[in-house]
Amino acid sequence: SLGVKSSSLIVQLGFQTTENNKFPGAFVSSPKRTKINKFSIACSSTGSNKENFDLDLNAFCEKLELTPYGGNVVKEFVIDVVMLVMATTFLSLAFRGIINLFSLSPFIFYLDPLLVKAARGDPVSRPPAWMMRQAGRYMAVYRKLAEKHPSFRERSETTDLIVEISLQPWEAFRPDGVIIFSDILTPLPAFGVPFDIEEVRGPVIQSPIRSEDDLKALHPIDLEKLHFVGESLKILRQEVGGHAAVLGFVGAPWTIATYIVEGGTTRTYTTIKSMCHTAPNLLRTLLSHLTKAISEYIIYQVESGAHCIQIFDSWGGQLPPDMWEQWSKPYITEIVSVVRNKCPKTPLVLYINGNGGLLERMKGTGVDVIGLDWTVDMADARKRLGSDISVQGNVDPAYLFSPLSAVTKEIQRVVKCAGPRGHILNLGHGVLVGTPEEAVAHFFDVSKSLNYDGSSQNQSMEESKLLDMIGRVVRELRSDEQKLGYRDHN
Repeated sequence: SLGVKSSSLIVQLGFQTTENNKFPGAFVSSPKRTKINKFSIACSSTGSNKENFDLDLNAFCEKLELTPYGGNVVKEFVIDVVMLVMATTFLSLAFRGIINLFSLSPFIFYLDPLLVKAARGDPVSRPPAWMMRQAGRYMAVYRKLAEKHPSFRERSETTDLIVEISLQPWEAFRPDGVIIFSDILTPLPAFGVPFDIEEVRGPVIQSPIRSEDDLKALHPIDLEKLHFVGESLKILRQEVGGHAAVLGFVGAPWTIATYIVEGGTTRTYTTIKSMCHTAPNLLRTLLSHLTKAISEYIIYQVESGAHCIQIFDSWGGQLPPDMWEQWSKPYITEIVSVVRNKCPKTPLVLYINGNGGLLERMKGTGVDVIGLDWTVDMADARKRLGSDISVQGNVDPAYLFSPLSAVTKEIQRVVKCAGPRGHILNLGHGVLVGTPEEAVAHFFDVSKSLNYDGSSQNQSMEESKLLDMIGRVVRELRSDEQKLGYRDHN
């Protein structure tokens, strides 16, 4: 909590033990030693107390007994946060427009969000949960906003609207992942493919690429034209802190190519499928260009604040497995390689609608997580994929129209089949229009009530509690900034 009285400042954060020793509030990470309730550090801005604070903090750190798992990181994290809170707060009081307490935000990210840990296969206390299309028309608040801003392009390409819509499900349900409100076609104009979205037809590309001359319209991706994506991700990262993972996403080259070649949506894919045989070099050139552009776009999203990226090969399932192996997999694999080189710690998720026949091939792309649609049995997927890769999914979206008791049982079944490690709970497809918000809320409530058995999860639970404490401190800092009237609204 933050309290300002005269020139004094008190900061408290973290855990405190009930252990009887010379250092009340000492942090002990081993569950075998003591039960962790709350940890606190108190410091003052007055000059007379600074020396005592330094001595107390040094003694406190010497007393820390931390398990090897992340011990030094937690220790450094506590010291850095305390010193940064002191420094930025005092400077802010003196130079109100110059120093902004939002500079504290990066220190929240020493501890990875639950979703990121699960994506990497690290031990977690429960499966993290989010939903594809979790921001959208099923929410009344979204429909109200859409009436005021009827253009989808406006809603998905205006920073303030992107942030507002992305945060609507976060504010309502507190999922473990907050995905940016956008579209897989959003980057097209940035590399030379303009498009419109019509009410009935959906996306329309007036000049599809079907010849060598058409390829001349393409150019390297201009990320400046996608500034609203970067700006939105930065704001979302600040807004959710470390309490949830911020998710970015892209379309896979094959899926994007289907729109560019067909000129919009299609049910048959006859034009692009025939091109595989009638103009293979043309199609390979297009896919290679898309691969480079999408790779740069992913890196841009990560550098702007995305914790994790999902690659949607939405129409890859329309290809026979051997055709997907030839016309989609190599380009996704190249994207994974490029992104790995620049952003080695960023988990990548691959989702294909209708992917039951492609699971083993999907694993071969090198992604961290395989997204399963609802037609795949979770237990069977685990057997086929093994335990060395994480999975995401895969509750049937239609379950959310069922009695809540049925939703609970299905979630429990899916989680049990997925196992206690490397699972992100999600639907097997996007939230359907008309889905009751009550059912979505119940989905997330059930997910948060789950708990993996075993003492191996205790360390992850301690870190989550610490992260929650730190997040509350930051929210109170921001609240007091507003009350004191010196927040930089830019």
